[in-house]
Amino acid sequence: MDKKEIKKRRMWNYFISATEELIQEEGFQHVTIRKVGDRAGYNSATIYNYFEELSHLLFFTSLKLLKPYLDAVTEAMERSDDPLERYFIAWEIFSQYSFKNPDVFQAVFLMDLGDHPEKLLKHYYEMYPSDLIAVPEELRLILMDRNLLNRGRYSLIPLVQEGLLDEQRADELNEMTNMLWLGMFVNFLNNRGYYTSEEAFGRTMKFIRGII
Repeated sequence: MDKKEIKKRRMWNYFISATEELIQEEGFQHVTIRKVGDRAGYNSATIYNYFEELSHLLFFTSLKLLKPYLDAVTEAMERSDDPLERYFIAWEIFSQYSFKNPDVFQAVFLMDLGDHPEKLLKHYYEMYPSDLIAVPEELRLILMDRNLLNRGRYSLIPLVQEGLLDEQRADELNEMTNMLWLGMFVNFLNNRGYYTSEEAFGRTMKFIRGII
């Protein structure tokens, strides 16, 4: 790694760490470029040398905050070779963590990032390759795609290969489960006093299990 790349990674860490601190102290809605710069000890103009806009900085920071979810799903998926059980596990871990950390999941999966968000995702893992060390290859394919429908299709490939579903039924299952989660998640995000995170998770998994 040359000096320019080392400096870039160091600056990235400064700004992402500052953003993480602000998120924990004040919440996503109160993070601004100026506050991040003040916390990191640099002016706003310097931040724009590394991140095009605030949404990108929030996205990269949220990917870092997603690490506990990534560790949990990696560990849980290793407990079973049964494709249907693994599909249930994937949904359970995703739903559980999404309702516990709605702002993080909204930033990673739903926030408008402009054109080519997959390039941002790829860039993050190029900057933090250690996040993928313990992740099996099949999960890496899912992680490198931000689109929830595409991620769901990857998860269903083993069920199709085992003959449990044909491709058409797999596509229908994928669309229904994703629409169900999305509806519950957006409702939870916008009306957090209606359900607790545990209630939202429980109802979502009840309905997903019913669909499956």
